[in-house]
Amino acid sequence: MALPPQDERTLPAVVLRDVDQRPLEQVLAELQSLVDQHGHVVVVCSQAVPPGVERRLRTVRALLETDRVALFQPPLPPLGLAVLVRQLRQLASCDLSPGILASAGRLLTHYIHAGAVLGSVTHLDRVPVDLKAHARSWVPGSQFGVVAHPAPQLVRIGPEASLTGPEFGTWLLVAKGQQAADWVTGTLAPSWQVQRLREMALPAESPHWWGTGRLTEFCAYLPDLSVLYQLVTSVRQSTCHWCGMDVIGDRCVFCSATPPVYDDGAAGRALGHRRDPALGRRGERRALTG
Repeated sequence: MALPPQDERTLPAVVLRDVDQRPLEQVLAELQSLVDQHGHVVVVCSQAVPPGVERRLRTVRALLETDRVALFQPPLPPLGLAVLVRQLRQLASCDLSPGILASAGRLLTHYIHAGAVLGSVTHLDRVPVDLKAHARSWVPGSQFGVVAHPAPQLVRIGPEASLTGPEFGTWLLVAKGQQAADWVTGTLAPSWQVQRLREMALPAESPHWWGTGRLTEFCAYLPDLSVLYQLVTSVRQSTCHWCGMDVIGDRCVFCSATPPVYDDGAAGRALGHRRDPALGRRGERRALTG
């Protein structure tokens, strides 16, 4: 799902449709075209997609034999995922390298508060649900407030019901489904002290993700590009020892490599050398091939 631009600098998104159902050649050609056009591609994919989608994406990436395609599957519900993608589209207009931009997705995920108002939690498997909540799902008119990220929360909506929200200023995006949004707009938004509230259509994957079509989904997020940019650039940057990308955090999104642990003990001294961390995979290839 591609949200409308947040501002005039927000770059457009490309939606890869029916990845697991179209012929492999078509998906391969589409992704190759994107790599040729943009140089690097970050594919953001929900953890709730069918297994065939992830397998197809990894197959295509392997067939392309490139380290310029990153596959990123953050633990966010559909609306939160769409918000994260738009934030990355905002940052794509800045002077960030592909590795830093891709790594920014993992960082910004921590600042997204995503949840929903559900008419039933009987089929909800993304958030822990106790037996009492399951039983209350059968009571006509029951509503539940749920936060799936960054920490799971579940309450039955009533006069005293509340959900812990962000401790910083955010905007709130609301996607109305078959459940009334009055509690979100009238109670949750003021308690979270959101600075602005906007509405949009419910993502197509939301009923499957939340286990019911009786829902209204919401997401609190940082809208300002300058704040997003400051967050990303304030984190220490390093170079991936394997693919050579500039990254933030402890894992490269392009090759999934983590920083190596080197043994400086007697064995290393006995060999008389240590592997150069800056060499990386490409350097090793050059060293072997001359």
